[in-house]
Amino acid sequence: MNYSIIVPVYNRPDEVDELLESLTHQVFRNFEVVIVEDGSEKKCDEVCNRYKDLLPLRYYYKKNSGPGSSRNFGVDYATGDYVIILDSDVVVPPHYLSAIDEELNREQCDFFGGADAAHPSFTPVQKAISYSMTSFFTTGGIRGGKKKLDKFYPRSYNMGVRRTAYQALGGFSRMRFGEDIDFSYRLIENGYKSRLFPEAWVWHKRRTDLRKFFRQVYNSGIARINLEKRHPGTMKPVHLLPMVFTLGVLLLLLLSPWCLWTLTPLLAYALIICIHSSVVNKSLRVGLLSAPAAFTQLMGYGLGFINAWWKRCVLRQDEFQAFEKTFYK
Repeated sequence: MNYSIIVPVYNRPDEVDELLESLTHQVFRNFEVVIVEDGSEKKCDEVCNRYKDLLPLRYYYKKNSGPGSSRNFGVDYATGDYVIILDSDVVVPPHYLSAIDEELNREQCDFFGGADAAHPSFTPVQKAISYSMTSFFTTGGIRGGKKKLDKFYPRSYNMGVRRTAYQALGGFSRMRFGEDIDFSYRLIENGYKSRLFPEAWVWHKRRTDLRKFFRQVYNSGIARINLEKRHPGTMKPVHLLPMVFTLGVLLLLLLSPWCLWTLTPLLAYALIICIHSSVVNKSLRVGLLSAPAAFTQLMGYGLGFINAWWKRCVLRQDEFQAFEKTFYK
């Protein structure tokens, strides 16, 4: 089998450089790379030119229309049996494609995905954010790990799809957030088989500060309600936990002026996060940063979820009326 790696890019030439560098070290070599520049002001064409002799690489520039549309654009030019969707802010280990090829030769499937993790070179903030997205104490350890709820729904930072299946469904939708889960849902609903490939993991930078991270997870909370509206019955109890956590934190903070001991659960939770992350990351600094990262992750998602629930479920607004900026025109 051969593979086409599709990477949408928006103003991130340095990250593309790191990703392409990692792809030159792949043990498995039967692949091509399609870079789709999505209307960037900071183009990565010069970066791509440096790798033309090292990789089977094609570069395209198009008007800005979002990552989903850019992925679809790239797939139109792909030739592989499978297309592998990567975000521009990931770096892949040398065994990445070998692991994918071995899994597919062992047991065929229509689409797949793998885990993400923090590279040792990442900043302490990036490591703390990565911890908050993957830890048992924040997401239950189900995001990108070996555990899963029932079916596995790959995400666009590390996602592979049989090219014929991708084209049959028209690829990603115009959703600005949650478009990868929407695509996974549509694949499952149309009878396509998914699998988790535990060894096909990537290093994922995510956001570089807590403010940007809050905006990301806030939009993910909004997307969860929109996804439930599009795909009724897909919301699981675990998706409600950040909302419950957020309401609990706000209640305890409201009560704290009259009874300081109400802050004890929050302090205890922060301490658990700090200790566990310090051990996992072997860094007290990362551990200390992980506590605010965890609160940012849970409360950002929870607040976005509550906002979307109010607009979509109480006010009965449709997804475009309620969140026009969460869709590309």
